[in-house]
Amino acid sequence: MHPSSYNSMADNRYGKGVRITLLGSGVNLFLVFIKFTAGLVGNSQALMADAIHSLSDLFTDAFVLFGLHFGRKAPDETHHFGHARLETLVSSIIGIILLGVGGYMGFKAGWSIYFHNAYHPSWLAFSVAVVSIIFKEALYHYTIAIGRRIKSASVVANAWHHRSDALSSVAVALGIAGAKIRPGWYILDAFAALVVSLLIIGAGSEILWKALRELTDTAPMPDVQKRIRDCAADVEGVLDVHDLRARSSGGLFLMELHVVVDGGLTVTQGHRIAKEVEACLVQELGNVGEVIVHVDPALLEGGKEREILG
Repeated sequence: MHPSSYNSMADNRYGKGVRITLLGSGVNLFLVFIKFTAGLVGNSQALMADAIHSLSDLFTDAFVLFGLHFGRKAPDETHHFGHARLETLVSSIIGIILLGVGGYMGFKAGWSIYFHNAYHPSWLAFSVAVVSIIFKEALYHYTIAIGRRIKSASVVANAWHHRSDALSSVAVALGIAGAKIRPGWYILDAFAALVVSLLIIGAGSEILWKALRELTDTAPMPDVQKRIRDCAADVEGVLDVHDLRARSSGGLFLMELHVVVDGGLTVTQGHRIAKEVEACLVQELGNVGEVIVHVDPALLEGGKEREILG
């Protein structure tokens, strides 16, 4: 890819990623304020825990902005394959933060349940939880759409952070509603906080696992590898596909494969087939960062492959 084209695509990707992340930061700041306030005034431990979750969103927003800024840089003398792994690193940091926040909130909730600490939340706390659900669910859908469009692993991870916040607010709202409907169920607020913590731990674990798969150059799932082989094999002139190697970086697939073609073809014809394979893979998978296609010649005798050279 030509450097100027790379920079143009990266700038467009960076701009969209920054805008949605800054929008999320503004929403998170607003929600932290109203959740803390309503949690204190409305006497809801679950809503206070939810406010801590929203506060962690602000920190992950900062990491995402860092990853977008440095991850968009074109390949250079010290990073021949670009800087996309920085976004993967940011995703892993987001996962670790979520695990830490979820663990802390779970401990606090478990402590309250064990010692039967009484919390009698108000309808104000319930209303704020509902507002949070609406804002964060809308933000999730908008952010994940942008993240997938610009192929940004960190933005997609941040979207799931928004979704976990929305789900935690659902648990908070249900816990508060139960405690208000039946005052003897006041402990439901603490149980809601515990559910919130488990949701956050689950989201953090999934994000961290995906990031670790990328950082350790884990191959794509078998179904993805099959799609790659089938796509290349369907290109006219390709006799066989072998030695596929694939990994992902920053949410994009990087792959290398060998295709066998008629050994009697010219170099130009073999190059054209390789380019068609590359175009097929980009169209089939969408999120492809780089494809290297090696052309292996085969001698044909009587229309059948006799020997692969090289």
